[in-house]
Amino acid sequence: MNRWLVGSHGLLSLVCVVHGFAGCDSSPSNPAGVGGSLATGGTATAGGNTSLGGAAATGGGSALGGTSSTQTTSTTPLFAKSLSAGSDFVCSTLSDGTARCWGSGYKGELGDGNGVNNQTPAKVSGLSTVAAVTGGYEHACALLTDGTAKCWGSNGSGQLGNGAMGDRSTTPVAVSGLSDAIAVSAGTDFTCAVLSGGSVNCWGTNTKGQLGSDADTSSKPIAVSSLSNAKGISAGDTHACALLTDGGVCCWGSNFYGQLSGNVIPSSATPITVTGVSAAVSVAAGIDHTCAALNDGTVRCWGANNDGQLGNGTTTDSSTPVTVTGISTAKQVTVGALQSCARLADGTLACWGGNSGGELGTGNTSNSSTPVSVKDVSNATIVTAARNFTCELDAVGAAKCWGVNTYGQLGNDSLASSTLPVNTTVY
Repeated sequence: MNRWLVGSHGLLSLVCVVHGFAGCDSSPSNPAGVGGSLATGGTATAGGNTSLGGAAATGGGSALGGTSSTQTTSTTPLFAKSLSAGSDFVCSTLSDGTARCWGSGYKGELGDGNGVNNQTPAKVSGLSTVAAVTGGYEHACALLTDGTAKCWGSNGSGQLGNGAMGDRSTTPVAVSGLSDAIAVSAGTDFTCAVLSGGSVNCWGTNTKGQLGSDADTSSKPIAVSSLSNAKGISAGDTHACALLTDGGVCCWGSNFYGQLSGNVIPSSATPITVTGVSAAVSVAAGIDHTCAALNDGTVRCWGANNDGQLGNGTTTDSSTPVTVTGISTAKQVTVGALQSCARLADGTLACWGGNSGGELGTGNTSNSSTPVSVKDVSNATIVTAARNFTCELDAVGAAKCWGVNTYGQLGNDSLASSTLPVNTTVY
């Protein structure tokens, strides 16, 4: 049973197995320990679009969804530059270098110092040079323009990276020893960052090897083994995947449903290369499945498929990547708990998989094992999926969200859920 789905504790796992790309090991290390929880994992990257809930890592420099920005004057209109959904909350990066979050705030996910839910955006405390944000299960992080990062929210497993473990922090704390990050992704109780030289550091819980190391749970960043050419990162529930400079994908952590791809093993603390995926431009690690968009516009997914989240017209799990039906112009991919979505070249969105909360944006709650068009979206630049809702940001900085709205995560000053996109306030 999955915490993302029902709010209780449970086991979820994700795996990624690869052959042949530089920077990954073709054979798994000793399996990491058992146990685990569940994560969203949006990615904060420079120079690329990213998403939460199984983030879509596109790689690049230091700002998600655009270039880094410094604070503007009060006469310059604010607009959102990036968007990342956590489990039950959303955060946006604004053009003045600040950040806003809304939705569930009990664990401090909104970063405003209050620790309460909010149906409209709350300003994250003390941040003025934000390049990008990433939302995880009950915590969030900001990549700053100087290559450092700050995180806030739940910290029971050290996922804030400040060298401490405690209940929570309702305001941002600095990640210890991180000074040259180009991408950050928050998952379930752990976080990962790509450094400027292509290596990856992770911190937090390590029950399934999701830190890419045989080390114990760590409240400070530790290096992922055998990885030196990463440019993007996506942290999921109990696994993570890196987008490599050569277009390959490496994954590590749990592989219970084959979400690492390849041979079924309990888990791997060493990155292994995903077979059958090359020339990838975006990768997203979710709860029990993973998807990648390729430069030819197609999408591959692998892992659990109980609600059709692999998008190939079946509900059969697959430990090898399968081609998503009917997608030929994808630019970015994102995955949530049971749904997957792709941003297409024309600015429209296609989603598939679970739809019990209306997270596919079709106006109904019927699952779909093949992609369906999201209604009323035509100019998207970012799509980000979470537990049971989805959001998009368009080219002028306006946002829409749809799905479950129990905590106000749709950002429309309401608690009413919606099976169709609703206008979202981002600041």
